Amino acid sequence: MRSSNPMLRENIISEAYAISDRPMTVAGSMNKFMILTLLLLVAAGAVYYQFSLKHFDYVNMLTWGGLITGFILAIVISFKRDWAPFLAPLYAFAEGAALSGISCFVEARYPGIVIQAVSITFLTAITMALLYKLRIIRVTAMFTSVLFTAMTAIFIFYLISIVMALFGLNVPYFTSNSPLAIIINIVIAGVAAFSLILDYHFIERGSNAGLPSYFEWYGAFGLMVTLVWLYIEILRILSRFNNR
Repeated sequence: MRSSNPMLRENIISEAYAISDRPMTVAGSMNKFMILTLLLLVAAGAVYYQFSLKHFDYVNMLTWGGLITGFILAIVISFKRDWAPFLAPLYAFAEGAALSGISCFVEARYPGIVIQAVSITFLTAITMALLYKLRIIRVTAMFTSVLFTAMTAIFIFYLISIVMALFGLNVPYFTSNSPLAIIINIVIAGVAAFSLILDYHFIERGSNAGLPSYFEWYGAFGLMVTLVWLYIEILRILSRFNNR
């Protein structure tokens, strides 16, 4: 089965032939995820400090730099999984700068929105972890197939929207607060939330399969990719409701 998260394709389990001295563990992946989270928060705090000094141009530069750097690193890690121990921390730092910049500008317009988005993201991650742990939601072939199809459709949608924006064409989804835009936003956030199930499943299966230890970083990286995506979608939903 394949994960809906392109960073956590399950077929890589059958591709990993190397044997390490210490195999991947669930606890190891969670520890690595905590390290990535700490790095993200450090970068976020640094950008927030610049924002508090009203260095808005600098914050804008750091935001775009973080977005571009994070995207490039994510692509590289997805193809060079054994580089994850070295590149995943850099990815977390870049995303911390990007998310902080975005959050600061949104918070300035809608006070209190960031803590709401962070809380909802955190609660969603915990809820999905419990649903998976208790096997209330099981990762079946159908479950994986539906999420993978949805992910592919969303990726194509984003790609078309970006191309349209580059040519100066209006993209209603990103600029409108219509009921349809909100519904689409909620559906995308739902797909991101359920993708967490597959992320947890990959880490568990990778541990059971005895994958090389560098997959702990790769699993932690994939989990962060999904959480970053989920947070941005939740922030967008809350912004739209505030606009209305």
